[in-house]
Amino acid sequence: MKAFVAGATGETGRRIVQELVQRNIPVRALVRNIDSAKAILPAEAELVVGDVLQPDTLRAAIGDSTVLLCATGAKPSFDPTGPYKVDYEGTKNLVDIAKTKGIEHFVFVSSLCTSQLFHPLNLFWLILVWKKQAEEYLQKSGLTYTIVRPGGLKNDDNSNPVVMSAADTLFDGSIPRTKVAQVCVEALFNPESRNKIVEIVAKPEASAKSFQELFASVG
Repeated sequence: MKAFVAGATGETGRRIVQELVQRNIPVRALVRNIDSAKAILPAEAELVVGDVLQPDTLRAAIGDSTVLLCATGAKPSFDPTGPYKVDYEGTKNLVDIAKTKGIEHFVFVSSLCTSQLFHPLNLFWLILVWKKQAEEYLQKSGLTYTIVRPGGLKNDDNSNPVVMSAADTLFDGSIPRTKVAQVCVEALFNPESRNKIVEIVAKPEASAKSFQELFASVG
């Protein structure tokens, strides 16, 4: 297995890279600036320059990777096309090239509530709408996929057990980014994760379950 991580310098993406490195899985991390990425990412990760909005750069960047994890996301800005470009077009470009490259598993970090049009997050240039469009494009692609929809993202880890549920069943809650990274990487190894949307939060009152049990519990 060799993993390609898009959005590698983001808060969630860098944790995915760290999780892969800890498991001794070779990683190609997509970055736009090598120097700034070196300060963020583990030395073991292979840094490759490219941009999800420039498909020509992705083919070489993906190289001989066999699995792909996408943790890209538009940053809040005054550009109303940001979420459309990054969350939809960028993901679409990755999916298209993943198909030509024979990628074996595509893990996509999305968000809770993508099916709720009137969610407050859509005030940010319809970000959930475009994430939902990207999910649907991936689902129709023929690739083996896992779509991970986390709740509110926390930078600090905690010991709360992960709660995993089927699409459009969780509507609030939060989860540390470290746990999101663990779920994404576990999905690569767990056959029960394939071709599923999983919604995840972490709750102190939840009972601890193995990742295999969690993925198996989602129909």
